[in-house]
Amino acid sequence: MLTRIDHIGIACFDLDKTVEFYRATYGFEVLHTEVNEEQGVREAMLKINETSDGGASYLQLLEPVREDSTVAKWLAKNGEGVHHIAFGTADVDGDAQAIRDKGVRVLYDQPRIGSMGSRITFLHPKDCGGVLTELVTSADPSSTEH
Repeated sequence: MLTRIDHIGIACFDLDKTVEFYRATYGFEVLHTEVNEEQGVREAMLKINETSDGGASYLQLLEPVREDSTVAKWLAKNGEGVHHIAFGTADVDGDAQAIRDKGVRVLYDQPRIGSMGSRITFLHPKDCGGVLTELVTSADPSSTEH
């Protein structure tokens, strides 16, 4: 069962400049940064609030580190802005299968490792009203390094 909006992914050309905008304008602070080589991005997670399921909601700022990354291609076509929405779930495998059974294309056969050690998969935007949608099972907070 999907339990929260985990994060909104925002693609940007300059991560440092974009982080500073969100810090100066809204007071959001960076909780975590990392480079995800598999996805070809450098990212920052800005925590917005706690959620009733024990998780949190974030803004995920994404800067491509390779021209062949999905985010780089998306930026070239669309410019900076909202890239995807992610819903939190305790069971990314089960929820992905249940959604697949309803006819929605799940982009990964098996979930992959995402931000902060989470397990993730994506749903095809053409099956989700034009919105790239991610499903996220957060890692155990005690095992996450910041």
